[in-house]
Amino acid sequence: MLSGKKPLISFVITLYNEETAMSSLEAALRELGGKYAGEYEVEFVLVDDGSKDSTWEKLATFALSDKRVSAVRLSRNFGHQQALTCGYDLARGDVVISMDADLQDPPEVVDLLVEEWKKGADIVFTVRERRHGEGLLKKLTARWFYKIFTFVSRSSAPADSGDFRLMNRRSMKAFLTLRERHRYIRGMVGWMGFKTAIVPYERKPRAAGRSKYTWSRMFSFAMDAIVSFSSFPLRLAYIFSAIASSTVLCYLVYVLLQHFAGGKELVPGWTSLILSIVIFGFFNLLSLGLIGEYVGRIYDMAKDRPLYFVSDMVTDGALRAAEPYPFRVE
Repeated sequence: MLSGKKPLISFVITLYNEETAMSSLEAALRELGGKYAGEYEVEFVLVDDGSKDSTWEKLATFALSDKRVSAVRLSRNFGHQQALTCGYDLARGDVVISMDADLQDPPEVVDLLVEEWKKGADIVFTVRERRHGEGLLKKLTARWFYKIFTFVSRSSAPADSGDFRLMNRRSMKAFLTLRERHRYIRGMVGWMGFKTAIVPYERKPRAAGRSKYTWSRMFSFAMDAIVSFSSFPLRLAYIFSAIASSTVLCYLVYVLLQHFAGGKELVPGWTSLILSIVIFGFFNLLSLGLIGEYVGRIYDMAKDRPLYFVSDMVTDGALRAAEPYPFRVE
């Protein structure tokens, strides 16, 4: 905590094309700010991830009217995890709480997060017991993703946790040293360790608008999570090769028995040749694809490009010139 001052709570929120949710979000944040004003200092760090609607204009107006609000606009859409990292880079709080802009993460749950922090937790995860407003297919795919991720990864992030969490300054400093490009933040936070607590809650339907996570984005997100935290996909090459080899070996034994015991050959050489080509060709291509996925990520990391660029900022109630990348932690 800051010596001689009230503890500072930073709320970090990312936005992308959320113009219809801005009025509800602004009202909820003003209520939060008033609720904690007595015991804590409060700041709101809102990051616009290159929205194409009027989100930034509304966000800048909100920040100009309230000095507790810092608004940041990225130069383009870099993705939710990069935008969230930008917010974390900028947050100054003794406690940092990240939330979604659509208010599916209920502000009233913040009390429970703060209570767990007071009890000594460095990181407080939230776990979605129920997910209102989401289709059956999305719920099923999310459930299976978390099962697979838990099985193959080394992260201790609880299943069905999202990016609604609390981190104290100690754990946040540790997190900010992790600058990998393909980011699965909830897994990264779980991988760090520290003393953790879990708060269950029911996730509400969106206050307005639609989810920006398309199926392609969710698939890419799942790939980032699994590949970033496990080499298990590479081991699948060995597993599949063993299965294929066993299958071909069994077939070879069968053909030999037919030849020597029955004195005949099923189809002279053709079946075994085609079977071997198809099976081993398929698994060779699969193995190359998996290796290529990892090599591509190594290539991305070797380029060492910044995670994001900032185009505009509003802090302390005024529009300020921003360096394109002012928050990088060395």
